[in-house]
Amino acid sequence: MKLTLARLNRTTRRPRGFTLIEIMVVITILGILAALIVPRVVGRTDDARIAAAKQDIASILQALKLYRLDNGAYPTTEQGLRALLGKPTIEPIPPNWKQGGYLERSSMPKDPWGNEYKYLSPGLRGEIDVFSYGRDGASGGEGVDADIGSWQL
Repeated sequence: MKLTLARLNRTTRRPRGFTLIEIMVVITILGILAALIVPRVVGRTDDARIAAAKQDIASILQALKLYRLDNGAYPTTEQGLRALLGKPTIEPIPPNWKQGGYLERSSMPKDPWGNEYKYLSPGLRGEIDVFSYGRDGASGGEGVDADIGSWQL
C-alpha cells in the first residue's frame, strides 16, 4: 500500500511553474493595456512643453513690467530680452536699470524646443509681444506647431 500511495502522489503532483497558455494570456492582457494607455501618455509631452512655454512667457512678461516700472518704457526690439539680464548699451539707455537684472536666472531661458524666445516692442498683438514659434520653429502653424505668445495668456 505504501508503494501505490507514493506512486499515486508522484503522478498526481503538478510541477511548479506557469504553462505556455498562462504566459500567453498575461502577455495578451499587457498588450491590450499598453495599446490603451500608451497613446494617451505619448501625447502629453507636447502639452507639457506648451504649458512650460506659457509659464516662461508669463515670467518674462513680469520681468518686462518691472523693467518698465523702473525705466518708464519697455526695452526696444533692438535691445531685446537681453535688456532684462544686462544694462542695454543701445539707445535709449535705461536711467534706473536694476543692478543684477530683472530675471532670477543668469541667462535667458530657451523655449522647450531649444529656441530663443522672440520679442517685439511695440508688438503686433499687444503693447509688447513675447512668443515662441512652437515645435516647428517657424511662424504660424497649427496644434503643437502653432505660435505660443503673450497674447494667449
